[in-house]
Amino acid sequence: MARNAEKAMTTLARWRAAQVGDNAKEKERRPYLASECLELPKAEKWRMQIIREIAKKVAQIQNAGLGEFRIRDLNDEINKLLREKGHWEAQIRELGGPDYAKVGPRMLDHEGKEVPGNRGYKYFGAAKDLPGVRELFEQEPPPPPRKTRAELMKDIDADYYGYRDDDDGILLPLEQNEERRAIAEAVTEWKRKKEMSLHGEVDEQKADEEENIYAVSADVDSDDEQQTREDPLQQRFIAHVPVPSQREVEEALLWRKKQELLEKYASESLRHETEEAKNLLGMNS
Repeated sequence: MARNAEKAMTTLARWRAAQVGDNAKEKERRPYLASECLELPKAEKWRMQIIREIAKKVAQIQNAGLGEFRIRDLNDEINKLLREKGHWEAQIRELGGPDYAKVGPRMLDHEGKEVPGNRGYKYFGAAKDLPGVRELFEQEPPPPPRKTRAELMKDIDADYYGYRDDDDGILLPLEQNEERRAIAEAVTEWKRKKEMSLHGEVDEQKADEEENIYAVSADVDSDDEQQTREDPLQQRFIAHVPVPSQREVEEALLWRKKQELLEKYASESLRHETEEAKNLLGMNS
């Protein structure tokens, strides 16, 4: 009996000691403001405590059966702990510790991408599938790539400028139909006029009044008038530029031939002497 009592007392003593130790730990609570902690080891300890709490809540939020309200509360608590962790990291940096904002790992999702959010607010686990949140993670399709000027010029060919519009098989049949219609109308009109002329129905006065593009006014040269009197049926023409006669053309060709022969066979001095002789004789005038 004494031995069992001693065992019980020993167990009770251990339990009591454990309770006393827990109470001592509970008395040391994390400060509400990180700036109140002025010891670097304690600041490191509180930072690690916050990281463990974040990991615990991130594991809980993976369960989609918790309900929408519980998932939203967990996500808010995680974001609150993240902000508090940032305050402790800034205090550690002020106390001379490492800069965890630069050397610490980034928060990545299961695909290895950085966790997106709106102005620092992040979503975890089942919170990404909540109504209104899923749209934040749906990426818009990338815009079509813009073509360079060289790529655009590759598509410009004869079709772009309309040089091969006749090869489409549409324009040529339309032109052929219009051509046949115009020919038929012209033939019909010609046959009608032919029949009218055979029956003597042509108005001669109207025919005389038609404009004659070769007709000239009365003020013509006497030679032309004389030729018209000799042959009244011949049309009269007017030369608006001076036309050389056959004799003048032959003289010009002969003079040009002489000049070519002189340039080819005569020396420079001989040509000068010839020109001076002509000037003395007055042949150049």
